Amino acid sequence: QVLLVESGGGSVQAGGSLRLSCAASAYTVSKSLCMGWFRQAPGGEREGVATIRSDDVTSYIDSVKGRFGISKDNVKNSLYLHMDSLKPEDTAMYYCADGVVGSCGTGGAFAHWGQGTQVTVSS
Repeated sequence: QVLLVESGGGSVQAGGSLRLSCAASAYTVSKSLCMGWFRQAPGGEREGVATIRSDDVTSYIDSVKGRFGISKDNVKNSLYLHMDSLKPEDTAMYYCADGVVGSCGTGGAFAHWGQGTQVTVSS
């Protein structure tokens, strides 16, 4: 069973930075073909933010390009999302995902999800 636990969320002012972490169950990160970060704002639909393939190829939605960076550590079995220059519109619950179904990308479908960590950006 894949277990994903997110942490690192919080409240920051616009322009600030946060680093989200996703601790995965044993060998999940090293064996995963694709992992990703998604977010869902209140009243909104869940959207893919960033994904990373097993060969470290990354993809991002346009609104976060140049500001966010996805990375993984196979030794620590963890996935990260580095977020800089945060904007109020980045406010959302952020979820870690694994077990891609189909193609790896921000529009992909994933089988396993964490419980989420809240990010709130004030203006």
